[in-house]
Amino acid sequence: MKAGVIHAKDDLRFEEVSNPQVGEGEVLVKVRATGICGSDIPRVLADGAHFYPIVIGHEFSGDIVEIGENVTCVKVGDRVAGVPLVPCMKCDDCIKGDYALCKHYSFIGSREQGSFAEYVKMPEKNVVKFGDSVSYEQGAFFEPSTVALHGLLRCDYKGGEDVAILGGGTIGLFTAQWARIFGAKRVCVFDIDNDRLALAKKLGVDFTINTRDEDYKEQIKDLVGNNGFGFVYETAGVDATMKLAFELAGNKAGVCYIGTPTRELNFTPELLEKMLRKEFDLTGSWMSYSAPFPGKEWTLTAHYFSTGDLRFEDELIFKRLPLSEIKSGFDMYKTPGFVKGKILLLND
Repeated sequence: MKAGVIHAKDDLRFEEVSNPQVGEGEVLVKVRATGICGSDIPRVLADGAHFYPIVIGHEFSGDIVEIGENVTCVKVGDRVAGVPLVPCMKCDDCIKGDYALCKHYSFIGSREQGSFAEYVKMPEKNVVKFGDSVSYEQGAFFEPSTVALHGLLRCDYKGGEDVAILGGGTIGLFTAQWARIFGAKRVCVFDIDNDRLALAKKLGVDFTINTRDEDYKEQIKDLVGNNGFGFVYETAGVDATMKLAFELAGNKAGVCYIGTPTRELNFTPELLEKMLRKEFDLTGSWMSYSAPFPGKEWTLTAHYFSTGDLRFEDELIFKRLPLSEIKSGFDMYKTPGFVKGKILLLND
């Protein structure tokens, strides 16, 4: 088969490799659509791969074309989204159902061969079926959608509160949608890009605020007064938004960091004091899994995509490329700020 193979830092080649061989309890998926995740970028451009050569990629969908012995839950022809985490199922965290915290996990697309290929194999439990009403492109968005929902639920989320989403990227826009689906009073997305804010409105959020506007603090006060937001979700992983979360949180609020920071972050005593005075709960979120594996994050994504309540707009996709042009897709990330949305790699 053909695959995008990393041989060294910024050495990505589209070349012939051996087809995966399916073992007992495994399935082979013909990849139809696969997305480039932010975590894939350093694996290609910054010497961030665990080993070489490797095929990465973990946001994907396709068709099951082969099943191994003792596979019982899926069949050839099923349309599926891939679940990349392969937990050991034996450690204390796995036994508790905290699979993302597994001490001995593998991961399709980083620790074993991934989806930037014509075919990928995985355990039977690592696929989630979806119906004909859900497109393969939507299937490639299951993984980011589940990351958003897992983060939402980390705060013991309840409806009826004002919700702030910091960052209008893919994860932020899905977090906003999940907040709306599960009964938010009002959802407000914060970003610095008006195009992303316009997409947020199209996806059903109630308010948007561009933090580059000179009067953005007045806009916040007009919206929630001095009460703050009942739930705040940071999805960008940058200094400004991680600090802004402390400012926006109301008394007894839930605050969750979903975005992954890449630089040193310093909080002033005055800012940290806000957590004490407001008594808000601060937590983090890692990946997207719960018991029974892979969790409600995945089954609810399949359901709400099928009903249309979890909306999918073309603007979520920045560029569609054939898999053979994978190198040019990653080259686009060399220009900071150029890529806005998801790059999808497609197989016929």
